[in-house]
Amino acid sequence: MNQSLGKESIWNQPKAVWAIVFASIIAFMGLGLVDPILPAIAEKLDASASQVTLLFTSYNLVMAVAMLVTGAISSRLGVKWTLMCGIVIIALFSALGGNSGGIWELVWLRGGWGLGNALFVATALSAIVSFSRLGVAKAIILYEAAIGLGISVGPLLGGSLGSISWRGPFYGVACLMGLAFLLLLIMMPSRHPNVVLTKTAVSGVPAAPIASTAPTAPAQKTSLLDPFRALKYPALLILGIAALLYNFGFFTLLAYSPFVMHLNEKGLGYVFLGWGLLLAVTSVFMAPWLERKLGTIKAMCLMLTLFALTLIAMGIWTSTREVVIAAVILAGGFLGNNNTLITTAVMHAAPVERSTASAAYSFLRFLGGAAAPFFAGKLAEWFNPHVPFYVGGAFVLVSVLFILATRKHLRHIDAVGSAH
Repeated sequence: MNQSLGKESIWNQPKAVWAIVFASIIAFMGLGLVDPILPAIAEKLDASASQVTLLFTSYNLVMAVAMLVTGAISSRLGVKWTLMCGIVIIALFSALGGNSGGIWELVWLRGGWGLGNALFVATALSAIVSFSRLGVAKAIILYEAAIGLGISVGPLLGGSLGSISWRGPFYGVACLMGLAFLLLLIMMPSRHPNVVLTKTAVSGVPAAPIASTAPTAPAQKTSLLDPFRALKYPALLILGIAALLYNFGFFTLLAYSPFVMHLNEKGLGYVFLGWGLLLAVTSVFMAPWLERKLGTIKAMCLMLTLFALTLIAMGIWTSTREVVIAAVILAGGFLGNNNTLITTAVMHAAPVERSTASAAYSFLRFLGGAAAPFFAGKLAEWFNPHVPFYVGGAFVLVSVLFILATRKHLRHIDAVGSAH
């Protein structure tokens, strides 16, 4: 059966999967949507760079905390209605953000957007895995492709609408989330397929789910403490801490680099379009190849090291716009590979439900994403524009050293990857 799954096309999916993928693309537009309009928001709302980067801080901080309750909510509402609640919250706060009159109001509303995104993101991956006909590996690739497309299209939409008004991108996302709501309402069944989790021979970690057409019994209700209990497994805790560290670099690039490129909204949109497209392509086509050739952990460390060196290069040549633009786009390739590799690792890290593992890992990951944007802006104000990139690169290098120092707890992840 595993061989036949491996030979089937990744595009051979039920309608429900494509509805979730489309909604994921729209949801992840929000991550890069504000990039091209950060300088415009700073100018129009008379805000400093560190104040504007709080749009990422509030978004990620609320997402981090909300990740801890998403499992409890989805186990009570069901996957479909959790996804749809997330979409409604994103649409509402996005529309309100477009109507805001000051930077602090916009920061708070962006936090509400993060709550909706948490409900959606934490549930979407497990939903795609459950409904997919082709097992975990290809479902993760499809999910990462949706992330890449959303992140790449978001800045293009933000740049195009932002050239008219900085409020336009917020209204645009609200409209698109309304469309995603209708698609899920029509195309996604209220119940999951019956998913049977088998055990691997390595550390009792669940293997790929096999779906049947029989309806499932009501899912067991998840406790609010389950994500914290999941972190008692060393592999999951290690990956979460590593993600917290490397997200300092990720969000330094995402939130602060627009201020040193000195481009208009459309120009920034095209730069981050290139970044997101490279992220999407590598996450789908290159990451599986790297995993086969090097193993999950070694490939992850290689990509993070290359990303750290890219940030350091941006720190050295901050004043050379062409170097910064090329480095931002190139970083998309390293991040695309790493996103797929680390998501795959998390799914095999601990013998807990995938949604619980994802929530625990995402809580730590988004804490790093919350701190980095604000400190990047502050470091530039305290010192100079070069320092945020040096600090971001240093955090990414520390994440690599941390993974290598604790690698004995991650051996079973490479073993699972080889088995698949």
